Amino acid sequence: MNKTRLEAFSDGVFAIIITIMVLEIKVPHGHNFEDLVVLIPIFLSYVLSFIYLGIYWNNHHHMMHTVKHVSGTILWANMHLLFWLSLVPFATAWIGESGFEAAPMIVYGICLLLSAIAYFILQSQIIKQKGELSILKKAIGNDLKGKISPMIYLIAIFLGWVNPILSGALYVLVALIWLVPDKRIERTIKEVS
Repeated sequence: MNKTRLEAFSDGVFAIIITIMVLEIKVPHGHNFEDLVVLIPIFLSYVLSFIYLGIYWNNHHHMMHTVKHVSGTILWANMHLLFWLSLVPFATAWIGESGFEAAPMIVYGICLLLSAIAYFILQSQIIKQKGELSILKKAIGNDLKGKISPMIYLIAIFLGWVNPILSGALYVLVALIWLVPDKRIERTIKEVS
């Protein structure tokens, strides 16, 4: 089956997730700049999650450029990814409203970890469909960023019990690692063309 419906549906879900997150930022009570101070944790959690969703959307977009047709397995793997990403607004709101307390930071990390695992499963299914000589397999190579990120999430989740702020710093670190534009897929597609 053609990949266009998967891409269109996924883009719509990403847009809805981001919309839900921004709607969680409530207007402060009062009319002074000082009234915005209470929104700082909520805004910071929104910025981090927006960056994460942007990274996932960007990488998903590039990954889909390596695919012409999708199987039912790929469709379900994609739904699995979207499921975990759809929980990001809940976790984002909780960490923002709690002021970065332990339980919300741990739940946020679990959402990030399970999203990373789901992305890996989707990526694996695409490679499986095309075989070891697929464009995606060639592009990602040993995928150091893809392997190190879940390990950092696990450390951050356990660290959340001890120091939620350090846990948050590790979530920021992973976002920074992925924020650097990844040109592997673009470069490989140009080489193959």
